[in-house]
Amino acid sequence: MKQKPSFPAKVDGLSLKKAQLAKGSTQFRSSNKVSALDSFATLASGAGLDSTKVRESMVQKLADQGVQDEMLLKAFSTIERHKFIDTALANQAYEDTSLPIGFGQTISKPNVIARMIELLRQGKNLMITGKLSRVLEIGTGCGYQAAILGQVLKEVYSIERIQGLYEKAKQNLRPMRLPNIHLILGDGMLGFAQGAPYAGIISAAGGENIPDAWLDQLAVGGRLVAPVANDKGSQVLVVIDKMENSYKRSYLEPVNFVPLRSGLA
Repeated sequence: MKQKPSFPAKVDGLSLKKAQLAKGSTQFRSSNKVSALDSFATLASGAGLDSTKVRESMVQKLADQGVQDEMLLKAFSTIERHKFIDTALANQAYEDTSLPIGFGQTISKPNVIARMIELLRQGKNLMITGKLSRVLEIGTGCGYQAAILGQVLKEVYSIERIQGLYEKAKQNLRPMRLPNIHLILGDGMLGFAQGAPYAGIISAAGGENIPDAWLDQLAVGGRLVAPVANDKGSQVLVVIDKMENSYKRSYLEPVNFVPLRSGLA
């Protein structure tokens, strides 16, 4: 499919003070003894609400759970997750939970997104201290993970097979003006050959096998992170590093993603 990637995106970054990344640094006080999340929930009726405190609390939890990539933590502090989900679910936006985004799809848990992106940035040719080069995301969804990726990568190609979600992601990302994110409507199982080779590929859906197209489009020295079905029928996270003449596969913890499907919807 010959398609020119649509639009896009530099978010006005919120600086994350080092103190906010230190354990125990994110403490919130209220004269009414109301938590930051509760306060946020009472205001969750529009796009203008201030989610700074609950967002920083989420970042602190990610750090406590073992996420060490400071650039990635800053990205989670910058991008407002509640703007990618329905307003009715805004009070859950900064909890470590997946949420429905329509069309039978979900937005992944912040911890899972952080885990996968951190693994991606630890690849042989991908320096954790700097921004990676071109990366392909399979399954744009509502655009949240693409927005996070856009903060830690030089260039992101993100492909979505469901037109309704593709349009929703464009709408969500447009105000952020992220020029390094390119959205594509297409069959993710085919990858996006026009942008290859990729330093990294990350998938938000899991199938029985990793498509050959993804491996072909991955650069030598590149890394792929995706869920894949195991012999018991459940999913595990797999990391594939592409060598000159071979692949190194590492199977990690169990995960639960939507199924990988072909074609457009």
